[in-house]
Amino acid sequence: MSNYILEIKNLTAEIPPEKRVDTVKPDQGGGKKILRGLDLKLAAGKVHAIMGPNGSGKSSLAYYLAGRNNDEITGGSVLYDGQDLLAMEPDARAQMGIFLAFQYPVEIPGVNSMVFLRAAFNAGRKARGEPILDAGQFLKIVRAQLKILGMGEEMLSRAVNVGFSGGEKKRHEILQMMVLQPKLAILDEIDSGLDIDALRQVGAAVNAMRSAGRTLVLITHYQRLLSFVEPDHVHILAGGRIVESGDRSLALALEQHGYAKYIEAAKV
Repeated sequence: MSNYILEIKNLTAEIPPEKRVDTVKPDQGGGKKILRGLDLKLAAGKVHAIMGPNGSGKSSLAYYLAGRNNDEITGGSVLYDGQDLLAMEPDARAQMGIFLAFQYPVEIPGVNSMVFLRAAFNAGRKARGEPILDAGQFLKIVRAQLKILGMGEEMLSRAVNVGFSGGEKKRHEILQMMVLQPKLAILDEIDSGLDIDALRQVGAAVNAMRSAGRTLVLITHYQRLLSFVEPDHVHILAGGRIVESGDRSLALALEQHGYAKYIEAAKV
């Protein structure tokens, strides 16, 4: 059995002409390449940081793994726990333990946060053949997670992300992760928009999720989040592919020297 929860081989993707929002000239061939033969293996039970400049394909990769925009994938393979991930619908991926915390969480007017969280939680239990929990049983679980995040229970009575500050939206994403207890959690720039206190709380929550049976992926531009969550592996994504992997020292080097070297390497 493989020691990797996720194995990506030669993954290529492009935005087809009809979906592009930028200006496309006739001689440009139409499609916009996003991933260019990306190879990446994520070890089970580890924290992986994926870093890269704007437009490198970090968020697109997260979306593809969660099942959004899979029509853009043009080649390659992705194995999740030994199974063909690209053949699964988004809901099947969620039921198998894949979670994505969005860079830009959407508002869902009219949907109470408590109802939303409990519905998602019980949907997973039902898919696994486990009994669903009533409101009282579920509230005990949520209260424990709210305490770790430093969030009050009033958040549960509000519509999902409606009127939330940027920091509240990000912490709500983390709350979902803590409630759902996924096997593979992908956090897309969860640190953006957070002040130092919120960042510390989010870091503590992410650290509380570390376990031998869970893999965490932190997608970020900067190493400041990594001051609170020590990664086991750091991967540099530039030009639609992984150009270097290493440990935390790689992130510290980026802070000093920037991405120019890796952008050039991606052109080769």
